[in-house]
Amino acid sequence: MKKHFAFTMAEILLSLTIIGVVAAITLPSLTGNINERTWNTQRKALYACMSQAISLMPSLNNYGSDSNATQIFLTNGLAKVLKINNICDHEHLKDCGITDKITCMDGLKISVKTNLKEWNTSFQNISIDTYAAAFETANGESILAYYNPNCTPDHPFPRAYYSYTLYEVIPFMCANFIYDLNGSKGPNTVGKDIGFITAMYATDSKVVSPMPSASKNANNNGRTSWTGAMKACKNENPYSRVPNIDELTAMFYNRELINVNPLEEAYWSSSSYSKTEAYVLHNLLYLTKVAMPKSSSPGSRVRCIWR
Repeated sequence: MKKHFAFTMAEILLSLTIIGVVAAITLPSLTGNINERTWNTQRKALYACMSQAISLMPSLNNYGSDSNATQIFLTNGLAKVLKINNICDHEHLKDCGITDKITCMDGLKISVKTNLKEWNTSFQNISIDTYAAAFETANGESILAYYNPNCTPDHPFPRAYYSYTLYEVIPFMCANFIYDLNGSKGPNTVGKDIGFITAMYATDSKVVSPMPSASKNANNNGRTSWTGAMKACKNENPYSRVPNIDELTAMFYNRELINVNPLEEAYWSSSSYSKTEAYVLHNLLYLTKVAMPKSSSPGSRVRCIWR
């Protein structure tokens, strides 16, 4: 008689258990990597689309003269150069897929603010406290907008000025957009499906979308020289760098999302004024230029961003 060999039921169950455990361990990581790649691709496409649309607008200021100026800016301005499926006022943000809570980079959750001055208390000097508005793109992104109709038409750089001169950065901002790549589905977390795009200067506008690294500061949370800041970001991540003056200013506008203390010392930008001077954002309120200290000297802080 021939003997027939086969697995016992216990062996089969043990094999299935092992496969299940391995799958439970590896699948979340694989899914997370896929989501990260998808978000990165979608983020770049959205930034390119918004940049092109803003460049087609003749001017970014003077849309409306009351608290509803943001909605007017979207309807009569941005919607003329960008395909928008839906526009929602500040009382109906959910209708455009805007979530109630956003998880910031430090893990804390904040409520979505419905007007400009609540979003950043440093905007108290702006004469019009505009309500927020939202819209949905043709690709399904939900975007919350804050608008300053009185934004400055240009910026003072790189004009020469004394090193003690401070330029307030608040008037530079024309429109600040908080995007959610998949609406209210989640995870609704900065650095994943949520980020920001800022349009500055009413004419010859600049559009930036910096994504700060998760670590609060390079170089052990301390001060460093300008060249030290460059090295610190490179050492932190081969794909990170020091933000330029416009990216750094946009980070100030959205400081609550990325956990930046407005009372901390000046932050370096990668933008140099001369061979011996570079621009810094002083206490996250004013831009000025300072001498680049030697690598062994204390300087300013640095917050790296992804490439």
